[in-house]
Amino acid sequence: MSSHLRPMAAAAVLVTAAALGTTAFVLPATAGGGARAATEKAAPTPITNGTLTWGVLERYRAYVLGMAKGEITVADGATKNTDDTFTFGSATGQYDGGGTHVVTAAFKGSVTFKSTLHGFEVTLSNLRFDTGTGKLTADIKKNGVSTPAVPLATVGFTGPVMDKLTTKLTKEFADQLGSDTYKDIAGDPLSAKLELAQPSPSPSAPASQSPSPSAPASSSPPSPSSSSPSPSADGPQQLLGGRLTWGMKESFRTYVLRAKGTVTPADGAARNGDTFDFTAGKGTLDAKKGTLDASFAGNLRFQYADHHIDMTFANPRISAQGDKGLLILDVKTATADKKDVPFATLSLPKADYKTANGVLALNGVRAALTAEGSAAFLNGSASMYPKGERLDDINLAVTVDKDTTLPGGTGGTGGTTGGSGTTGGTGGTGSTAGGGSVGGGTAGGSAGGNLASTGAEVPAGPLLAASGAVIAAGAGAVFLARRRRTPRG
Repeated sequence: MSSHLRPMAAAAVLVTAAALGTTAFVLPATAGGGARAATEKAAPTPITNGTLTWGVLERYRAYVLGMAKGEITVADGATKNTDDTFTFGSATGQYDGGGTHVVTAAFKGSVTFKSTLHGFEVTLSNLRFDTGTGKLTADIKKNGVSTPAVPLATVGFTGPVMDKLTTKLTKEFADQLGSDTYKDIAGDPLSAKLELAQPSPSPSAPASQSPSPSAPASSSPPSPSSSSPSPSADGPQQLLGGRLTWGMKESFRTYVLRAKGTVTPADGAARNGDTFDFTAGKGTLDAKKGTLDASFAGNLRFQYADHHIDMTFANPRISAQGDKGLLILDVKTATADKKDVPFATLSLPKADYKTANGVLALNGVRAALTAEGSAAFLNGSASMYPKGERLDDINLAVTVDKDTTLPGGTGGTGGTTGGSGTTGGTGGTGSTAGGGSVGGGTAGGSAGGNLASTGAEVPAGPLLAASGAVIAAGAGAVFLARRRRTPRG
């Protein structure tokens, strides 16, 4: 291993045994020369799991349970700890190890503070943070009014380990809690533990070579650049396959299932954990212009007879250019049948449209309802969600190489999800899909919608890869804890 280490601002790798808390030693995340250059070009590494623990503010909890004679409840995968703090799980997001070393992460679960005596009900959901900005945000539903992406606190991401970090509450959060006295005061300490996807062996290796679990330390997640020159890379390329993974909207899905309704994938769609795969991708990719037009087969039908819900979302299409895009759907409800609805805006602030070994993967793509999407999302004559409502994030992978196998996926089609509290609900980790992340901004989900008993949600995009990596990160340094593989003879 080279003795030339990058500056301390770079991430460091903390190698541990399979269990947390065991004795560890530190290695540099990158070395000089070619290894450094390769890492700087690498795609962001997906976060596949993890937890965030925070109590919000002890003083506020005491007020709710004491003077306000209220209650505090957790749901959607969050848990309450013995010290009265809360743990949110099933983290998604990414670590940008190619230059900024910024971690963006979102967590499932919600906590509700309610007092009938004092007339308030405040639900925090979809907690997420960005170590680059130092902000902790959440979607808040207060007395029935949803406000997405409320900055809750600034977090002291100053050290290499995310354990008992300082927090300072914001004015925006103080307003939501109903008292200016909470502005700029110290909140409860925050801790987080995250897992990263391990790099996959490059599929571009010669056929005579087998991927080795003891690959050199300079191996990195798939690069957003193609591993070999392509004569057609300077113009539009035909897509020869593709898969889009999406859960539509977690709170709506959960609402239907908990009410013993059904969610049925068909015609090319297949269940993938708590989300769904749409297959048979086709269209065009122009890496030079940074454009993608891709269509996928399949539909999702949501049925809940007692509330007269019968909705089908079909044939998703992605039209993206640069850092923006549209999700286009056919939407059928009991009262309307609309084709080619520009259903949601897409945010791709870090998308790179170059393929890696013939594959373009865009993960954690943020989606929000358009006015047209809101108008098409009908129950009877009323729209169920307003313009701007966050939907689940989207993961997609397309290929321009007929011999390339797409990462992840379910491989099957069809199947009906029956409604129960444990089927298709919240709090699970999902299943694996996708590969190295190329796109995606801050991972996250949406505010809890306008449905009773839906809860608030984090996007239900699948975990992107099997992982044995644990990250404990600050703004300037990230520790990546990876389980060693034992070579098998």
